Amino acid sequence: MSLVAGASRPAAILERGGKFAILALVLAALAIASIGFGSSAMSVGRVLLAVVGEGQRTDTVIVWSLRMPRMLMAALCGAALALAGFALQRATRNALAAPSVLGIVDGAALGVMVFLLLFSNESNALIVSILWQPLAAASGALLFALTVVLLAVRTGAPPLRVILYGVALGALAKAGVTLFMIDGPVHRASQAAVWLAGSVHQARWSDLSTLAGALALLVPLAFLLTRRMDQLELDEQSAAATGLPVRATQLMLFALATCLTAAAVSFAGAIGFVGLVAPHAARLLVGGRAFGQAVAAALLGAAMVTAADLVVRLAFAPLEVPAGAVTAVIGAPYFLFILLRAGRVHA
Repeated sequence: MSLVAGASRPAAILERGGKFAILALVLAALAIASIGFGSSAMSVGRVLLAVVGEGQRTDTVIVWSLRMPRMLMAALCGAALALAGFALQRATRNALAAPSVLGIVDGAALGVMVFLLLFSNESNALIVSILWQPLAAASGALLFALTVVLLAVRTGAPPLRVILYGVALGALAKAGVTLFMIDGPVHRASQAAVWLAGSVHQARWSDLSTLAGALALLVPLAFLLTRRMDQLELDEQSAAATGLPVRATQLMLFALATCLTAAAVSFAGAIGFVGLVAPHAARLLVGGRAFGQAVAAALLGAAMVTAADLVVRLAFAPLEVPAGAVTAVIGAPYFLFILLRAGRVHA
C-alpha cells in the first residue's frame, strides 16, 4: 500500500506541474496576442522582434509605448485580484468570498467620485493631475476595509459576520457613488462609469512601476502565508491546536487582500469577479496545498483580465469598452453556478 502511495505522489506532482505549464503557456499566448492585435495587427514574428528591440521602428514604438503597458497592467491587476480573492476565501473558509464583499472595491469607487467632485471646475475639467486619481481610489479602499476590520475586532465577529459588515458598507458606498453620479455633471459621471466598469486602456509605464513596486512586496508575503492558509482549512479548534494564531492570521489575510485589491483597482478600476472565479477555478484545477493553488489562481487571474481586454479590443474596435464588462459576463453566471452548487450540497 505504501509503495502505491509513494508511486502516486510523484505522478501527482508531475500532473500538477503539467497544469501549471499549460496555464503559463496560455498566459504567454494571450500576452503575445494582446500585443499583436490592435488598429494595426502584427504577426507573432513581428511582435517578438519588436519586444527584443530588433523589429521595425514603428513596430517597436507601438509595442513598447502602447501595447506592452496595457498588457502588463491587465496581467498584474488580474493576478493581484486573484490572490486577494484566494486569501479571503482561505481566511473565511468560504468559496463565495471575494474582494468586493469587504467593501474594498466600492470604497475605491467612492474615493474616485469624491476626487472628481472636489477637483473638477465649473467646466468639468480636472484642476489637478489625473495621476492623483489612483491615490484617491486606494484611500477609499483602505478606509472602508479598515472600517470593516475595526468593526470585526471590536465585536469579535467570526469571518462570516465580517463578510456581512463588508456587504453593508459596500452597499453604503454604492449608494454614495450613485448619488454623486446622478447629481454631478454628465462629464464627471461618464469618467466614473468607465472606471467603475474596469479598464486598462490608459495604462502608462509610470503606473506600472508603482503597481509593480507594491506587488513586489505583497505577492511574496502572500506566498509566505500559504502554510498558514493550509492550517486554516481545519476547524478553529484544530487549527489553534497546531499552534496557529487563528484570529491574527485571518486579520493578516484580510489586510493582505485589502492591499492587493487597492493596488489593482487604483489603476485598472473596479474589474469584477476575478477575485471570485480565479481562486475557485484554481482549487478545482490543481487542488493540493495552498501554495500551488495560489500560483494557479495568479496565473488564471492574469489570463482572465488579459483575455477580457483582448476580447473588447477585437469585438468593439475602435471603441474602448471596459474589460470589466467581459469579466462580469463570465463571472456572474459562474457565481450563480457556485451558489446553486452550494445549495445542493447543503440541501
